[in-house]
Amino acid sequence: MNDFKTDRPESPDSNTNPSSDQHSTFVKEMVQPGLAGLMDGSVSTLAPIFAAAYATEDTHKAFLIGLAASVGAGISMAFAEGLSDDGKLTGRGRPLVRGITCGVMTFLGGIGHTLPFLIPQFHTAMTIAIIVVIIELISIAWIRKRYMDTPFLSATIQVIIGGTIVFFAGVLIGQS
Repeated sequence: MNDFKTDRPESPDSNTNPSSDQHSTFVKEMVQPGLAGLMDGSVSTLAPIFAAAYATEDTHKAFLIGLAASVGAGISMAFAEGLSDDGKLTGRGRPLVRGITCGVMTFLGGIGHTLPFLIPQFHTAMTIAIIVVIIELISIAWIRKRYMDTPFLSATIQVIIGGTIVFFAGVLIGQS
């Protein structure tokens, strides 16, 4: 079975290789929408979750807000990706597959740092949630390196800057 390596073809003729086409389809239908979803879920839910956590210091309320943000973002991104085009004009593949992939990954990106707020101790929950965010951001950078040919250091810096800005926006809003 093809493991979808991202190594570039040696010869120009290898673009007609079925495994190259299979890799391209995999990237367009699964990796790109999944990565977009993971990035959106991981980053866009940071501000509401951490704002709620710092504003209330109530882990249950932070969890409910994080759950609602993750579910809502997942549904929204699934429809946005699935309805953005039929795949024929852009060659991006089947919209249903792209939509489901993007929606599920958006939900997973948000729920990852939401689950620690099931822990009733605020500081413990917050610490674990921050660790999960760091793992999410490093995972995004690795996926960008592995499938999108982005240098790991560059991808890491980009996602950490974006995640940090959104995280501190949530903290500042929550503490106001």
